Amino acid sequence: MEKHQCALFDLDGVVVNTAQYHYLAWKNIAHLVGYDLTFQDNEQLKGVSRPDSLRVILKMAQTSISQDEFDRFLIQKNEDYLVLVQALKTTDILPGISEGLVFLKDKGIKIGLGSASKNALLILEKLNLTSYFDVIIDGNQVKKGKPHPEVFLKGSTALNVKPKACVVFEDASAGIEAAKAAGMTAIALGEPNEFKGADFCFPHFNAIGISTLEKLF
Repeated sequence: MEKHQCALFDLDGVVVNTAQYHYLAWKNIAHLVGYDLTFQDNEQLKGVSRPDSLRVILKMAQTSISQDEFDRFLIQKNEDYLVLVQALKTTDILPGISEGLVFLKDKGIKIGLGSASKNALLILEKLNLTSYFDVIIDGNQVKKGKPHPEVFLKGSTALNVKPKACVVFEDASAGIEAAKAAGMTAIALGEPNEFKGADFCFPHFNAIGISTLEKLF
């Protein structure tokens, strides 16, 4: 297995489970347009930017809204989400992540975050993980959301590492597509049938194990 020099992590669903908070915040917005958003519906929003997520919900609801309402709903969703994530604690870090980050740091591997979230820094600070990341690329720094590779390419550029030397850890199909479009090794976390083109797939990060990380890096 080829050795890599850089690890790029998605945030939601990989480092921490914030899916329920996103779901509740989007459910509130969907209710305002007369749609009952289910948790299964919410799967389509994983790894997708906030504006694109609202567009998906409007399509589900088969309705349209004015630009003013659109902008207002985006703000409201974020405000609702920020209230909910105040409950985050270090115990919400997903299993295996802390050990994985320590392993990578000790090996001198460059570590980056590539997330659609505009609140990534806030969340990493609440989890006391900020110091592990050499670069944080989030929704504030990219114009094109996943599956476009911009977020990961910006990460590799900022770390001065060629894309082919990067490994991406993702739990969303849009993120895996973005990683492959960037020319990176893509590791999917979840069920294999959820992803197209992943190089490896594990049910969750904890299933990867240090021995596999040693082969990758």
